[in-house]
Amino acid sequence: MILIIDDDVAVRTSLGLLLKQAGYQAKGVATPAEALQSLQESQPQLMLMDMNFSLDTSGQDGLALLGLAQKIAPQVPVILITGWGSISLAVEGIKAGAAEFVTKPWNNEALLQTIRTILSLQDAPAKEDTLSRRELDKRYDFANIVGTDPQLLHLLRSVGQVAATDASVLIEGESGTGKELIAEAIHRNSHRRDKAFVKVNLGGISASLFESEMFGHRRGAFTDAKADRVGRFELANKGTIFLDEIGELDLSSQVKLLRVLQDRTYEVLGDSRPRTLDIRVICATNRNLAELVREGRFREDLFYRINLITVRLPALRERPDDIPLLVNFFVQNLRTTYHRPALRVSTAALHWLRTLPLAGNIRELKNLVERAVLVSGKDELGPEDFQAHFQKIPPRSPEGTDLPPVGTMTLDELESQMIRKSMEHYSGNVSRVAKALGLSRGALYRRLEKFGIPFDAAEK
Repeated sequence: MILIIDDDVAVRTSLGLLLKQAGYQAKGVATPAEALQSLQESQPQLMLMDMNFSLDTSGQDGLALLGLAQKIAPQVPVILITGWGSISLAVEGIKAGAAEFVTKPWNNEALLQTIRTILSLQDAPAKEDTLSRRELDKRYDFANIVGTDPQLLHLLRSVGQVAATDASVLIEGESGTGKELIAEAIHRNSHRRDKAFVKVNLGGISASLFESEMFGHRRGAFTDAKADRVGRFELANKGTIFLDEIGELDLSSQVKLLRVLQDRTYEVLGDSRPRTLDIRVICATNRNLAELVREGRFREDLFYRINLITVRLPALRERPDDIPLLVNFFVQNLRTTYHRPALRVSTAALHWLRTLPLAGNIRELKNLVERAVLVSGKDELGPEDFQAHFQKIPPRSPEGTDLPPVGTMTLDELESQMIRKSMEHYSGNVSRVAKALGLSRGALYRRLEKFGIPFDAAEK
């Protein structure tokens, strides 16, 4: 049974009919007191709860009811109902423990999809920590995801369970950890597997093109619109859309995206007719979205809209035992690609590769293996074949320490300091210092004399 809590009889009636037609039993109550009494008598599968029960519309009575309801029935999920202008209030409710929120007026199909998703997550079986990689592969399609590390297996168990629902998923992880592969795995193991999987790199879409790229446009909608364009959302309808690098999206585009994710409706530029969407949304980021929210650079309401389920991918350095497995996987593919059937990697090379920091994670490892294969003419690759191509990336200096604060040092003083440090680093070798600083020997000598920096006159 689903408990509807709203002081508007029209809302209760409308939701009751919708749920009955969808095959759910529903009960409606008008006040917080009635809601609490109903909870004490029998606990529902889910609660649909309005946020306002008084004239001041502050929502505090709704938050208070949410807190009391969770004390009586902590295991019952709550979906909050609020107006678009009160989404900040719904976010407070999410922080207080609600599962999701919808805005008035709601889209019937989108609301039913949300209810189905929450109930599916609620009914999901407990995680089986004893599942091996072989058992996981029997249950789910995890092609191209290589590894047996316990962290990865735990993640894959979660992915397999969540895939069967329509829950929005946020995939977090450093660059190169395989976020796109996880998104594809979620799609392949979902009921939408036979529909489109559309990938969008939001970091590569400017704010001015966001609406055209995502929603499409009609010919003549703006100056350069010489033909109709189908947007990414329309291409992904009935399937899954993967929004990569969502942390790079500007604030104005975030508002437009939130509208679509909330209402499951959008408008094509140049066409005012609203269109509905039936879509699964998966997002990914290599940034700390919670930190961006605190800094005011990412909308809090959008953050809670996209991360009903959060999946964090471990960095490759956190699962070093998977490095040899990945190397052999890459080599197996390269045997076919480059027609070198005898190609293999020595045990010594696998041991050396396992020790690498690999800041670029799986992507960096794959590039390293392919470079070694392309350059080496040998069938068996040793450590030296990889060492020649491994490029160490120098650590980044902490932000704000690269240069002195403005106004504390002149350009001459900065130049003098850099030359002194270089002379010390290269033990006074003028030729090497000149090369490092991009100067001719004569130009460096002039600066050494100008700043009174001692040097070996014999070199001159």
